[in-house]
Amino acid sequence: MASFRAFLNSPVGPKTTHFWGPIANWGFVAAGLADMNKPPEMISGNMTAAMCVYSALFMRFAWMVQPRNYLLLACHVSNETVQLYQLSRWARGQGYFPQKKDEPASE
Repeated sequence: MASFRAFLNSPVGPKTTHFWGPIANWGFVAAGLADMNKPPEMISGNMTAAMCVYSALFMRFAWMVQPRNYLLLACHVSNETVQLYQLSRWARGQGYFPQKKDEPASE
């Protein structure tokens, strides 16, 4: 019980924005994961690029802020990963990256 009370009253506990901000931001990660099954034509390249920049900036913020916010850092690392994957799907769908073709086996 003492450890829970210590967490509750800590500088990054649930009584602060250092806790609830990252919890809300996990919604971006969930939305990106849900969009992985959608066709690449539905992906907005501009919005996905903006989300990549946003998460990159806030990863640095989460690392530099005192007390260091590991929950926010983990959230934005996850979101950056998901958004970069979505951006690569969009770019492939737009023809920016060539599709890999099966090369015939040389004998």
